[in-house]
Amino acid sequence: MKFSINQSELQNALSVVLKGVATRSTLPILSGVFLEADNDSLTLQTTDLELSVQYTVAALVEQPGRAVVPGKLFADIVKNLPDAAVHVEADEENAVITCDTASFSIKALNPDDFPGFPHVDVTQRVDIPFAQFSSMVRRVARVVSKDESRAILTGVLITIEDGRLKMVATDSYRLAITEAELPEYAGEEFQAVIAGTFLQDIAALPKTDGPVSFALAENQIVVTYQDTVFVNRRIEGNFPNYRQLLPDSHTTRVSMPVEHLVAGVKRASLLGQSSSPVRFDINIASQTTQLSSVAQDVGSAQETIACSGEGEDVEIAFNYAYLLDGLAAVGTDEVFLEVQSSLKPGIFKAAEPENFLYLVMPVRIA
Repeated sequence: MKFSINQSELQNALSVVLKGVATRSTLPILSGVFLEADNDSLTLQTTDLELSVQYTVAALVEQPGRAVVPGKLFADIVKNLPDAAVHVEADEENAVITCDTASFSIKALNPDDFPGFPHVDVTQRVDIPFAQFSSMVRRVARVVSKDESRAILTGVLITIEDGRLKMVATDSYRLAITEAELPEYAGEEFQAVIAGTFLQDIAALPKTDGPVSFALAENQIVVTYQDTVFVNRRIEGNFPNYRQLLPDSHTTRVSMPVEHLVAGVKRASLLGQSSSPVRFDINIASQTTQLSSVAQDVGSAQETIACSGEGEDVEIAFNYAYLLDGLAAVGTDEVFLEVQSSLKPGIFKAAEPENFLYLVMPVRIA
């Protein structure tokens, strides 16, 4: 196999497919990148047997063929080459990479040992504009659980009902929901739980005007974007019934400038250990919210923020890290806080036209 390709294009292709390289596998072949050069295009593939990634890019192919090269090493070499044409010549045993005055010879792996790219019979398909998809993922994916023992909570629930796309994530301490119109979609109702880290990887790809396509199979999901195909395992199980957590009413509702609130929470959290909560004292008569925190043997902090709202005076406290995560996802200048009591969840809502809701469990006030 012999081909030439621009260094920046090859580096970009490798940055995408490396997401599928196995890092802890006992099978050496899974740490490699499968290369196939044919018809003036280069196809790169990786898999860890759960996630498979395929990327196709134009290249000048002098001699078609296949090879598997060590993924991380190959990527490190390409990353450090000058921005010029990269020439790769490979067989089953060795690969020679040449660029400008630099040359590398590395051991290759047998391409016959590399698992074939999965062919999936899909039952349902939906196209979502990439910009809309990535902004929605960024709002909810940070809320997914890191606890692998409850796999369903490491995923984001994606549904389409009545032409509305909804993404929901929770780690049982907080809940994030974002919705958007999807007027182009005329198919049947769509529902899947997809790993949050996987969605974040896709959302981080270079932004274009094109759509990202999701296709469902029995236990897998196929995501296609530009020249990249991802095949990943769907997360099995029943997603928690989050609707029962959303209250029908509130006793207090105030709006605050997001920028002031974020800065105030950050300042109030400076004293504390990571677990110390930030307390909100909402006073409707003076239209103010006092933020405060107390750290034992350290001191205390108070700050007053102007707010506008209605209802009853209320005190409620939250974990400050959870607060900052949620407020970072609000894209509007104002945010609404709805409270029932100090022992029930607080709900932060973005102002119109953004449809984003963030529910946080309170911390008991000592």
